[in-house]
Amino acid sequence: MSNTTPLPNLPRSGPERELLREKGQFWTPDWVADVMAAYVLQEKSDCVLDPALGGGAFFRAAKRLAKSQGFDLALFGRDIDPNALALSRQAGLDAVDLANVEIRDFVLDPPKRSFPAIIANPPYIRHHRIDPVQKERLREYARTATNRKIDGRAGLHVYFLIRALQTLSPGGRLAYIVSADICEGVFAGALWQWVCNHYRLDAVVTFTRETAPFPDVDTNALIFFIQKAPPRKSFHWISCRDRDPASLMDDLLGASRRATTNVVHNRLLSEALATGLSRPPSEEQASRYALGDFASVMRGVVTGDNEFFFMTLDRAKRLGIPESFLIKAIGRTRDVRDDCVDDADLERLEAAGRPTRLLYVNGTAFDLLPFPIQEYLNVGEQYGLPEKTLIKTRRPWYRMETREVPPILFAYLGRRNTRFIRNRANVVPLTSLLCVYPKLPGLDFEDKLWSVLTHPDTIANLKKVGKSYGGDSIKVEPRALERLPLPDCLVHKTGLGQFVASRQGMFDLSSEFR
Repeated sequence: MSNTTPLPNLPRSGPERELLREKGQFWTPDWVADVMAAYVLQEKSDCVLDPALGGGAFFRAAKRLAKSQGFDLALFGRDIDPNALALSRQAGLDAVDLANVEIRDFVLDPPKRSFPAIIANPPYIRHHRIDPVQKERLREYARTATNRKIDGRAGLHVYFLIRALQTLSPGGRLAYIVSADICEGVFAGALWQWVCNHYRLDAVVTFTRETAPFPDVDTNALIFFIQKAPPRKSFHWISCRDRDPASLMDDLLGASRRATTNVVHNRLLSEALATGLSRPPSEEQASRYALGDFASVMRGVVTGDNEFFFMTLDRAKRLGIPESFLIKAIGRTRDVRDDCVDDADLERLEAAGRPTRLLYVNGTAFDLLPFPIQEYLNVGEQYGLPEKTLIKTRRPWYRMETREVPPILFAYLGRRNTRFIRNRANVVPLTSLLCVYPKLPGLDFEDKLWSVLTHPDTIANLKKVGKSYGGDSIKVEPRALERLPLPDCLVHKTGLGQFVASRQGMFDLSSEFR
């Protein structure tokens, strides 16, 4: 299992990187492809399918394995990108290897036969990059296939998984390398309940930063090893810390013929589904309290066009816009240096030319607006702003989303240790931040909640509710943040538990009088 073909370098930015995002193509390194091929070809199957051929890494790995073990193997493949054939030839595959490759859509135009071995690195295309008509067809396919409603925020790789599993022969094996968000998104619960009720999850392999298969991609990768066989109650969960395919394969099969630094857990499926398949086993007792018991969470303001609506105070003065039609706002996480934003921060940002004011003319008829604002809005119309996707549904088009000033902000995507921010400047955040609204007014309750939220034990719990990305960054959506476990000891120490108890008592009392 040698690495004979170098992995193409990923462009870090520019048009070439954007093209990769559109196609969802990120090449699998040979050492990972070798492990995946070894798993699906354990029974020396006579054929293997790669439904997203790309550069042909899995074909090459399967050929190496078949040659080393002396069995015949037919290669079948799919891709929608005609360039995949040329890339595979450049990587060393020949006309015989590629004879059974079709340039066709795997999910919506699937093969007519099943396969005993499928190995895949599906196109990683986020839901907002999928054509709306195609997305609706994909969602209908998933609903029919799983008898479950898969949320519209599922990427193309989710539908690939469903089709790949359906294409397995009885007893067949699937090795599937994919982004960790496939088991962290809002769709994950329904998806994995279906998978684990109908198929056998043999193993999940995660990677450390040092062994990451796609080090230049801002996402964490997992490999799922699944059989079309009756489900089992447990599976191997492996943290790969050694780029040695032979050792990883031993760990995958439960063998221990050589020393390895990989960490292997035999996990109960029930625990893993509750904790999250991408997350380490949870041995802690479940917290009684969550952030949603004490606060509600909303996303920040979507302007539709930050350059038009979000400006510096100096620019507003030059345009003649009165301050009474502006509200203080913060646009980027990195505009806040510490765990608090105050008026001094706004002054610093203004001095640096960063916008701190949001145009807000809600509730005033156009004819009653000051003339400079009327002129400015007319300029916006000339630039076609009313037709922009996020603006054209508004009436009038320049009406801004409304948010009360949140006492606490949350930076939902980043690598910072401290993600909660105290809002001393009374700003309204844009979409890079979330709004946290305590359920009880007053500084005393806010101070207590703040002390719990910023405690290291609470911050450590963010990984339990967030989506993991490359470089240890995580993303936490509003509803997920409301599920953030708060350590029981901290809640009781601050007295916050009395708030939940009092609310529960009120609920119980009201129930008696129904």
